[in-house]
Amino acid sequence: MTDEVAAMRRHAMAVSSAGPAPSRGEFLERVAKLAPRIAAASAEMDASGKVPDAVQAALLEAGLFRMLLPRGLGGSQVDPVTFVQVIEAVAKLDASTAWCLCQGSGCSMVAAYLRPDVAHEIFGKDPNAVLAWGPGPAARAVAVEGGYRLTGSWSFASGGRHATWLGGYAPIFEPDGTPRLDAGGQPAARVMLFPAALAPLKDIWQVMGLRGTGSDAFAVNDLFVAQEYTVARDDPAERRDPGQLYCFPSGSLYASGFACVALGTARAMLDAFIALACEKTPRGFKHKLAHSAVVQSQVAQAEAQLAAARLYLMTSLEEIWRTVERTGELTLAQRMQIRLQSTWVIHQARQVGDFAYHAAGATAIFDANPFERRFRDLHTVTQQLQGREAHYETVGQFLFGLEADTSWL
Repeated sequence: MTDEVAAMRRHAMAVSSAGPAPSRGEFLERVAKLAPRIAAASAEMDASGKVPDAVQAALLEAGLFRMLLPRGLGGSQVDPVTFVQVIEAVAKLDASTAWCLCQGSGCSMVAAYLRPDVAHEIFGKDPNAVLAWGPGPAARAVAVEGGYRLTGSWSFASGGRHATWLGGYAPIFEPDGTPRLDAGGQPAARVMLFPAALAPLKDIWQVMGLRGTGSDAFAVNDLFVAQEYTVARDDPAERRDPGQLYCFPSGSLYASGFACVALGTARAMLDAFIALACEKTPRGFKHKLAHSAVVQSQVAQAEAQLAAARLYLMTSLEEIWRTVERTGELTLAQRMQIRLQSTWVIHQARQVGDFAYHAAGATAIFDANPFERRFRDLHTVTQQLQGREAHYETVGQFLFGLEADTSWL
């Protein structure tokens, strides 16, 4: 018996002997218990550029960073709908916290593609393990005996200030400098995983919103990364964990999760405006905002808009999940559906947030009130890859039966 086969058998035994994973309700209860702490730390996160250590520790203790981690490694391996509803609940409290949680959880899915002993080294040994990564156009990995010599820089490493491991995506080059091609004749690339201590972060995160994510940059120069600590991200040929959750590429769960960051943020803004309208009488008005027929109509429409967007995402994702449970496959059409609904939901949420911000008047511009930071956070979500309106073109091409770019699915 090879070491790898033995490790995979130990992994299977660990899964079968594990107790039941926490339910959706249990995870939402954990968020509710943490709500006062997260909400109270929002201003500190915005100023410091990171989730406070105490809040991070509480999130880890509640198992929220392990929702998408395989159960054999101590994760919960929850279904996608449970995952996104937890992200939404956290986003109602603080968007940066929800963003880091979504990003870190998505990164942990790489464990399903790693050799079991390597996955244990990264995620199993340390209950506080967090992996962070980001795009790196200026990177290259040169193939050498046993692995690669990695040089490059990466940015947008959300949650990296608490990361124990980092990942760098890099194209592969042969020792003679020629690009390596994959089986399809395209340039080959892999994600290289290495301890965070080997690549100190550079603070580049002076931004408008989502300031608490600390989405910094990092770099390495000629770092050796062993072959077994690399993966072709989301490549079904390398997937070792048979769980249906891992039929979903991390990009699909990022899209759905970040859409729920937008949903939760907009929900909090609309609720805050409704509360304000019951108390505020604007200058020159005789009655409170809530007594304005115009405001009443606008609030009702915003409520319907947000509820419809949420229902579309949750119902569609639930239907896709049930199908994947039966078939063990996520189709291209389903991935397109996830991309469409996520993009649309992000922009519907932004419109609702814009209404709440503008309807609140001058009240919305003060730091102490619950609008200004959320307005910045919500508009920052729309600027990220998942919010690109160009995704509509991709889905439209697919619907017309034309060749479509599937690289961002």
